[in-house]
Amino acid sequence: MNEEQIKQAFESAKARYANLGINVENAVEELNKLSISLHCWQTDDVTGFENGDGELTGGIQATGNYPGKARTISEVRADIDKAMSLIPGEHRVNIHAFYGDFQGEKVDRNEIEPKHFQSWIDWAKEKGYKLDFNSTCFSHEKSSDGFTLSHRDPEIRQFWIDHVIRSRKIAEEMGRQLGSKCIHNIWIPDGSKDLTVDRLLYRKNLKNSLDKIFEYKTNDDYMLDSIECKLFGIGSESYVVGSHEFYMGYGVANNKMITLDSGHFHPTEVISDKISSLLLFASEIMLHVSRGVRWDSDHVVILNDELLALCQEIIRSNALDRVHVGLDYFDASINRIGAYVVGVRATQKALLQALLEPIVQLREFEAKGQYFERLALLEEAKSLPWADVYNYYCYKKGVIAGEAYIADIQKYEKDITSKR
Repeated sequence: MNEEQIKQAFESAKARYANLGINVENAVEELNKLSISLHCWQTDDVTGFENGDGELTGGIQATGNYPGKARTISEVRADIDKAMSLIPGEHRVNIHAFYGDFQGEKVDRNEIEPKHFQSWIDWAKEKGYKLDFNSTCFSHEKSSDGFTLSHRDPEIRQFWIDHVIRSRKIAEEMGRQLGSKCIHNIWIPDGSKDLTVDRLLYRKNLKNSLDKIFEYKTNDDYMLDSIECKLFGIGSESYVVGSHEFYMGYGVANNKMITLDSGHFHPTEVISDKISSLLLFASEIMLHVSRGVRWDSDHVVILNDELLALCQEIIRSNALDRVHVGLDYFDASINRIGAYVVGVRATQKALLQALLEPIVQLREFEAKGQYFERLALLEEAKSLPWADVYNYYCYKKGVIAGEAYIADIQKYEKDITSKR
């Protein structure tokens, strides 16, 4: 589409939405406020830079061997920059602790410091990004039996407690230097492949470990803590210590943000329906947007019914300023930069559709018990020209609109990633 076609389509869409009492400019302005956090581990299949053997454990698997994966920090950053250039708006980058800039030095997890991430901070400053952070409680010799913060051995528990505290300090420094609250997320792989007898013991251990971790008080102006549940993982099919019930209880009791991951629940269970409940008891929520397919929780996000329902629930709850959105998937079977762009654009499109929903009329129908009318309008809203509004948003932000970005990524692959 050329510039004139984009503008004409937008003006037509604007008029169509105006007939329903919807201000398109306001919707685009709200969309532009959402900063999505891009996960750095999509670039290199969750390898990191600890100078170890790179073997993934803790239920983490990246399948596929598509050529051109990032091998160095500079390549990771270059690929993220490329993805950012094809996504409208200003966004964040989410970093795992084992992506530190260790300069060839062997630094164990309980020894990491802000200095190991200063080059990330400097890069973010230069590019205008903000950062989020994650402790890395997997792919380590002290997590090889499947337990970390809930481990029976107090020395191993202490190792991971120290690691998470240091990670929180790094997140705090990122937020301080970049002037934006850095969300530090805790996810652990702890669990068992088969039947577990002492379920309560492990959960008591986890609670005690978290209590010790949060004894270190961070500055809320610089960072926020978030805790993430999971239903099961590869190697922890029968029991996961950090269940949804555990973290929901701990988060509400201790005023910690709870992370809901789209792929961490039953295959037929959706997180969209959890938002309105959780918002009544938590001041803020973190969402990790992914796409679960059977037992794999980390497929590339696409514009499907659940993603749209998720974004609708955020907007219908008037919670755009209380819900943080990040991506969390890794697909090594396709172009990795393309995976970024597809996922972020899909999330933005779903949010835009939610922002353009004729919510005033829908609520009126519902309040009056006019359920046929509510259903009919919901169906008609699906075919409203939201895509023309999104293309215009891309155009206004200086980003390639429509499918033309595919050729741009192909060129980057030909010129850059295919030569790695």
